Amino acid sequence: MAASEAFRAHRVAVLALDGLLPFELGIPHRFFGRARDERGRHLYEVFTCSVRSPGEVETDADFSIHAPHGPEALARADTVIVPASYELGPVYEEGRLTGELAAALALIRPGTRLASICTGVYVLAAAGRLDGRPATTHWSHADHFQRMFPRVKVDADVLFIDDGDVLTSAGVAAGIDLCLHMIRRDHGTAVANDVARHTVVPPYRDGGQAQYIARPLPEPQLATTAAARAWALRRLHEPIQLRDMAGQEAMSVRTFTRRFREEVGISPGQWLTRQRVERARQLLETTDLSMDQVAQEAGFGTSQSMRQHLQQALGVTPTAYRRTFRTLATR
Repeated sequence: MAASEAFRAHRVAVLALDGLLPFELGIPHRFFGRARDERGRHLYEVFTCSVRSPGEVETDADFSIHAPHGPEALARADTVIVPASYELGPVYEEGRLTGELAAALALIRPGTRLASICTGVYVLAAAGRLDGRPATTHWSHADHFQRMFPRVKVDADVLFIDDGDVLTSAGVAAGIDLCLHMIRRDHGTAVANDVARHTVVPPYRDGGQAQYIARPLPEPQLATTAAARAWALRRLHEPIQLRDMAGQEAMSVRTFTRRFREEVGISPGQWLTRQRVERARQLLETTDLSMDQVAQEAGFGTSQSMRQHLQQALGVTPTAYRRTFRTLATR
């Protein structure tokens, strides 16, 4: 069979529940719907379904939406995404599924990838899909979620968690980060970056939820660390010391580290490693540089160091990553 005949878009079902947030419902459609290959073919087919027959679904706004598919559509999905809802009832209050919701979820085929945005994670947890696994949700619900589902390993500091076949994201706009990550995982950085450019969002946001939790405002005269981050990004291939970054803002190392964590949510060292991992991924996908050259350009120094960092961050070796995503980018 020819490659063109074998092509099939990845099917993404978005489960619309009463009380849903329209913005979150639209995220998967906008981002997966934009992803195309080099021939202009849509890489995903996105459809909205309800736990009932096709029809109206109430939102948290002053309008409802029409779900054109019933729960049977879940059976043909490759990925099922559950956006947030403010009317989860016993799912949120007691940690149990309604009969209607349980029957709908039972239609999902084994091996289907599951994802949630914000409080949609309650549905996955109530279905038992997160027992013993890491997950996240909006930071303001994290404590309640942990009490409700003590077997889930809750991390309220991150924007999303990828646990293989189950992915969860923090509140609202973190659904954008999650969808871009899934596109990047499926089809590589080039496709994800193209989607990000056309939707006018950053392809990757630094830090986690910590930067969005309300804290006392810093003194007005204090500088930010933005200039230091920009300075470092231009020099990823060079050795960068913490004192050098602090010097860009005329701060002591201690003050700089504190301010950096307040703004970005992680330490300068963690941030720098993430940027180097992203740079290495880009080079592995888009160039034929040797592993030693990629390691030098990304600032890891040696291919062994790069291998260790990519294995830790991505779960694969640089060679395996290039074999997968270089092929995707060029086919």
